[in-house]
Amino acid sequence: MFVSGASSASTRILCGTFHSPSSLATPHNFSSHLFSTTWVPSSSLNFRCIPIKAMTEIDTITVSKTASASSSPGTKQALISLSNKKDLAFVGNGLQELGYTIVSTGGTASALESAGVAVTKVEQLTQFPEMLDGRVKTLHPNIHGGILARRDQKHHIEALSTHGIGTFDVVVVNLYPFYDTVTSAGGVEFEDGIENIDIGGPAMIRAAAKNHKDVLVVVDTEDYPALLEFLKGNQEDQKFRLKLAWKAFQHVASYDSAVSEWLWKQSVGDKFPPSLTVPLSLKSSLRYGENPHQKAAFYVDKSLSEVNTGGIATAIQHHGKEMSYNNYLDADAAWNCVCEFRNPTCVVVKHTNPCGVASRDDILEAYRLAVKADPVSAFGGIVAFNVEIDEALAKEIREFRSPTDGETRMFYEIVVAPSYTEKGLEVLRGKSKTLRILEAKKNEAGKLSLRQVGGGWLAQDSDDLTPHDIKFNVVSDKAPQDNELRDAEFAWLCVKHVKSNAIVIAKNNCMLGMGSGQPNRVESLRIAIRKAGDDVKGAALASDAFFPFAWKDAVEEACESGIGVIAEPGGSIRDQDAIDCCNKYGVSLLFTNVRHFRH
Repeated sequence: MFVSGASSASTRILCGTFHSPSSLATPHNFSSHLFSTTWVPSSSLNFRCIPIKAMTEIDTITVSKTASASSSPGTKQALISLSNKKDLAFVGNGLQELGYTIVSTGGTASALESAGVAVTKVEQLTQFPEMLDGRVKTLHPNIHGGILARRDQKHHIEALSTHGIGTFDVVVVNLYPFYDTVTSAGGVEFEDGIENIDIGGPAMIRAAAKNHKDVLVVVDTEDYPALLEFLKGNQEDQKFRLKLAWKAFQHVASYDSAVSEWLWKQSVGDKFPPSLTVPLSLKSSLRYGENPHQKAAFYVDKSLSEVNTGGIATAIQHHGKEMSYNNYLDADAAWNCVCEFRNPTCVVVKHTNPCGVASRDDILEAYRLAVKADPVSAFGGIVAFNVEIDEALAKEIREFRSPTDGETRMFYEIVVAPSYTEKGLEVLRGKSKTLRILEAKKNEAGKLSLRQVGGGWLAQDSDDLTPHDIKFNVVSDKAPQDNELRDAEFAWLCVKHVKSNAIVIAKNNCMLGMGSGQPNRVESLRIAIRKAGDDVKGAALASDAFFPFAWKDAVEEACESGIGVIAEPGGSIRDQDAIDCCNKYGVSLLFTNVRHFRH
């Protein structure tokens, strides 16, 4: 459609070229005015001319430079438009007391008036009503011109004067609650999600942030006191303005990333989009990183996919010193491991490796057995439980002596569990002033796992497979007994949480020994056998990957040590050697066809 206009003193003609006049044969209502139309033929096209009556003082909307002027020279103006109205009265009254004229929209204007703040409504400046169910309120030159105009550019000021537009000095805006809407417990209809995408708000925020030299933009209620103090002091601190501008752009960027993530899931849903934004929010500054010379901080992932999905990042700390960089890594490893088990279980972790794991109906016994697996490593480690910690368990944690000497009280950096009784918390708090006590929710399956490498990120599905999801195929002559199969499944669940190359030896739902992180599988095996000691006889062994060699190598050494059953993925070109070796020693061999590398 081509549009042109002509005018006289009293009438304006709007002409449009349309290819299909039949669809426009009826009168149309423009801005509440009904007009008749005249068709003018031109070649194969048709012109439709609409005489538009000039607006007068009796029309619903009066166009007047004087009326539409945002402010007179010297007037200070603040624009406030908020979805989250927390502390609105505080900032509104504060700005008014400082001599600012308050311009506002819809519900914000009503709330300000109720708080005793005099308000100029946006419609009075734009001379145009809010329309399209609120989609269009502030998208108007009288608003954006007043925000974007540079005060140090003469032609900008002259343009404002010509069009009767005044300047804004402060813009206080936050956005429709899109994030909360699309993550609500009951879910949300697609159209409701769409209508909660803010358009005018981000436009005003971005405009004010771009022109931060002249306009103060505030998107966070926590910044209201600092804003008012800044204005009271008549300061000209560009760093303060720049910080607010950065915060504004970051606010909009996080908002847009949520919209983008949601729309991607609605349209395609693939876990690996062509472009990925991960919104991170600073939770705390840390004393240092892995080592004292490294600065560090901890961020919470605000992606929609992480809402209410559990994990250490959202754990509640009930007691103890602030968490460190290494504390977060170790607590995460312990929690991820213990949550895999269905029966009451205790996991002890040191340097992200589980060094003790035990499942028992009696959680106190499970705790003692988990520590006994490697008491030297357990000292100073992290202890995690998948059941509530009550007074009895808390007392056991507080008073338990090391199995190495029967005297040294066990020391831990962190205790983590899904919940605590009141007395349980009270007892644990008495163990140490520094003991960190965390309450966490179980990680949900199906998360996206991200890991940084130089200049990029690796993304993959989380490793959620458990023994209940796979089949343990018997490939040896000897089949395992039921108890041996259960031991193999337990060892297999443990080994997926041990750093590769990983070997775990277990019996009766208890880890006896593990070898981790060795460059070759034989060394990991020897470490695990040494830790298991005499209990290795008849135990189950799990390997996170296949054995590349069998004779005079890891498989034969395991068989000679007395291992009763071996579980491994299989897939080696020498699998038959492993089968023959196990058959020679009367050991059951199970192939899972699933590898559990952990780097």
